[in-house]
Amino acid sequence: MEDKKVALVTGANKGIGYAIAEGLGRSGYTVIVGARDDSRRDSAVEKLRAADIDAFGVALDVTSDASVISAASTIEERIGRLDVLVNNAGISGRTDAGAQEPTTLDLSVLQTVLETNIFGVIRTTNAMLPLLRRAPSPRIVNMSSDMGSLTLQTGPMLAAYAPSKTMLNSITAQYARAFTDTKIIINAVCPGYVATDFTGFNSPRTADQGAAIALRFATIPDDGPRGGFFNDDGVVPW
Repeated sequence: MEDKKVALVTGANKGIGYAIAEGLGRSGYTVIVGARDDSRRDSAVEKLRAADIDAFGVALDVTSDASVISAASTIEERIGRLDVLVNNAGISGRTDAGAQEPTTLDLSVLQTVLETNIFGVIRTTNAMLPLLRRAPSPRIVNMSSDMGSLTLQTGPMLAAYAPSKTMLNSITAQYARAFTDTKIIINAVCPGYVATDFTGFNSPRTADQGAAIALRFATIPDDGPRGGFFNDDGVVPW
């Protein structure tokens, strides 16, 4: 276990998160499936193990301080360090009755989306930092979206979800500044429009294709980019 790298992927029980966990596992990582749903988490772990991937699950609700702290304690006890953290857990928020139209924005929807997509990322990242600092080449990957690009402004008008990804990009840059003189490399990546339940499976792009960019930045060399925003084609404009 000492020589084997360890990765935690949040929201790894399905979709892109599962594909990221599987990809890292096939690359030789011990994969920790972070998910709040016990049965889905257990099923994901069983599926990974059936593919000869070293995996185990931790109960992880990124909106709960107690849950995140407990998950960090479990990883501390079982392994004692973390080489990769992929902040993949995210929600789009409900859209009925103009809930994400800016002129009728439901503030409770905005709060719910930010609780997972921003506060959850910060909560999880900060709880895992002591474990990451023990790794020789720690990496953090934040799963963003080009919908958060102020330049591109792609996709449908989602006035809770899109700004949450803009803020995620910004907090990623702030973390990168804080990590300047450390070994920790953090970046934000966009998986593209992928066929998952998140998108109603309305895309020809597979979860494995969406996971590729995360796998790339989870394993970049020590001289790789820091604090950027990337997709398969390269740098995404802020």
